[in-house]
Amino acid sequence: MTNTARTMTSGVLRLVTVAGLAVDAYVHFDLASQFDVAGGGITQGLLFRIEGAAAVLVAVIVLLFGRRRWAAMPAFLVAVSALGAILLYRYVDVGQLGPLPDMYDPAWYPEKALAAIAEAVAAVTAAMLVVRRLHPSKEEQPV
Repeated sequence: MTNTARTMTSGVLRLVTVAGLAVDAYVHFDLASQFDVAGGGITQGLLFRIEGAAAVLVAVIVLLFGRRRWAAMPAFLVAVSALGAILLYRYVDVGQLGPLPDMYDPAWYPEKALAAIAEAVAAVTAAMLVVRRLHPSKEEQPV
C-alpha cells in the first residue's frame, strides 16, 4: 500500500472512530436524565454523563493527535468498555455493585441499539488504528 493510500485509510478510520464516539456521547447525554433518581449518589444518569464525557474527550484526542501511536488506544478502551456494559446489563442481571446502581435493562430500544452499533464500530476502527500504529508499513519504517 502506498504511503498516500495508507494515510487516507488512517484518516477514514479516525473519522469513523470519531463519528462512532460522537453518536455514543449523544445517546448517553440524551438518555441520562431518564435514569436520574432522587436521593443523589451515583445514579445511572450520572454514569451515562460520565460515559458521554469520556467519549467526547477521546474523540477530541483522536481528532487532534490521531497520527500519534498512543491516540487510538483510549478511544478503543472507551468504546469497548461502553459496548461491554450495554451487553452485560442487557443479558445479565448483575444487581447493585457497591455504589453502582442496578442497571439491568433487558430491552432493546432504538437509542440503545444505535449506541451499541456506534460503540462496536468505534471499537473496531480504533483497534485497526492501534494495530496500524504498532505495525507501520515499510514506507513508514525508519531507515
